[in-house]
Amino acid sequence: MSNEAVHRFEEEFAPRIAARLAKQFGPDVHVEVVPNAGRGHPTRVRLSGTSSENRHPYAYPLNVFLTWDVDEIERLMEPGGEARFAHYLDATMRKMASWETARPVDFSTRTQGEPEVLIGGLDFEG
Repeated sequence: MSNEAVHRFEEEFAPRIAARLAKQFGPDVHVEVVPNAGRGHPTRVRLSGTSSENRHPYAYPLNVFLTWDVDEIERLMEPGGEARFAHYLDATMRKMASWETARPVDFSTRTQGEPEVLIGGLDFEG
């Protein structure tokens, strides 16, 4: 992926993903963009929070990193990419349910089954 695409994703798209997730989760979950740190360390969106007081299924507090497929990021830079991205943002609540089934994560209780969870290779399909 080109440095321009990395920079544009980090500056234009990742903050919008983080803002949408923060709005959905509310104040109990901290959402931040973690900048690209070179090869093998792509731009990530991190979700973290302390476990809720309710009964929770997993032992560890929420500490999830999200990354997106390189080809998917580059497709955002093509014509129609902005509309595709807007549709993706609208679908994030549905996406979160599939993220929970893919990994040992329970967003409602802010817990997970491992100290750190990476949900990677994500796409921008709505």
